[in-house]
Amino acid sequence: MTEEVTPMHGTAVVVIGAGQAGLAVSNLLTAASVGHVVLERGRTAESWRSRRWDSLRLLTPNWMGRLPGWSYRGSDPAGFMSAAEVAGYLGSYADSFDAPVVQGAEVRSVRRWAGGYLVVSDAGSWTADAVVVATGYCDEPAVPAVARDLDPTILQLTPDRYRNPDGVPDGGVLVIGASATGVQLADELAAAGRDVVLAVGRHTRMPRRYRGMDIMWWLDSMGLLDRRAGPADAARPPEPSLQIVGRADGREVDLPSLAERGIHVTGRVSGFGSGTVALADDLRITTAAADARLRRLLHRIDEFAAARRWDGEVDPPARPAASVPVPGYSAPSRLDLRANGIRTAIWATGYRRRYPWLQLPVLDTAGDIRHAAGRTALPGLMVVGMRWQSRRNSTFLDGVRHDAALVVDHLINEVLTRAETTRRAS
Repeated sequence: MTEEVTPMHGTAVVVIGAGQAGLAVSNLLTAASVGHVVLERGRTAESWRSRRWDSLRLLTPNWMGRLPGWSYRGSDPAGFMSAAEVAGYLGSYADSFDAPVVQGAEVRSVRRWAGGYLVVSDAGSWTADAVVVATGYCDEPAVPAVARDLDPTILQLTPDRYRNPDGVPDGGVLVIGASATGVQLADELAAAGRDVVLAVGRHTRMPRRYRGMDIMWWLDSMGLLDRRAGPADAARPPEPSLQIVGRADGREVDLPSLAERGIHVTGRVSGFGSGTVALADDLRITTAAADARLRRLLHRIDEFAAARRWDGEVDPPARPAASVPVPGYSAPSRLDLRANGIRTAIWATGYRRRYPWLQLPVLDTAGDIRHAAGRTALPGLMVVGMRWQSRRNSTFLDGVRHDAALVVDHLINEVLTRAETTRRAS
């Protein structure tokens, strides 16, 4: 039996998600006087408010918080916003142009309707000529299936459920994944007096600062973050997660410094047995690959500085030490959870997307939305905030502005114009 739905509202565009991607689209639609609504399942910037740990800070400096019609205006452009500060930043952005955000509007379904779309949410239903999915790339923590084999007495957490060490049961902690998230959580837990084991997977190692400048300044100046996506970029496996050597407070959080502070650094988790964790013998291979990527990047920076004759204006080159934890270090191949007092495992293994409400034939076999620079095969159905959507930084707070502009230009010049012409003809 077909569900009967009586639309409550009509608008030109429905934007799903009131994070940085959705608000960037909303700002551009507002500037173009296009009627729209932004549906948010919680509050504006809800993920930053309720799904981040207390001590989190952005990897990008404040001056890189660039959005359409908005930029950082505080007194610390070289600082790093906390999650709460990002939420406040985005809230102020929404207020600056009176973004039409409907809060508490979790979307239940999106389907075709009378040549356009019908969006059903907890706060009502909307018909629209176009829909922009702006729910971001980091929706649900990606926990591998092997987690089901972990001893059931071990509490399993993901970064969206972790807040601070006080919320973790007494005892040791196994942190799985050595991205920026994994190393920060391992460091924080160890500083709180916990025994921590850090299982290391593939990662990209970068210094917080190089030659006197923040590493993000170099990447931005060189155009590496704005590098345009090629045909194979969106389809290729994700690049190794970032591991920034050093934080805003100057504390080192790379593998050697973590090992020196008593954190047990191991190879990646390869499986679970009866009360044990099997660990791959790949730590030296993984860290050597990360070091090789680091050397290539720093060499490119040196060439860039030399080509612009900046060598006299920036610090001389200096390479970080190799990331093999300590000389003679031997990573274990198996970890006995009980013997090591481990009661908690934290999966810092990335994120994935799910769209159970998207009742349209646009998902690939992995469950991701098929698109080309934000355009799907269905007219008027767009997406913003996807990995490699149009360039390297498409998922960054600082990068969504480019994709938002492309999507809104397409909507105004083609989708909405065509819809209005069809209405007039009928």
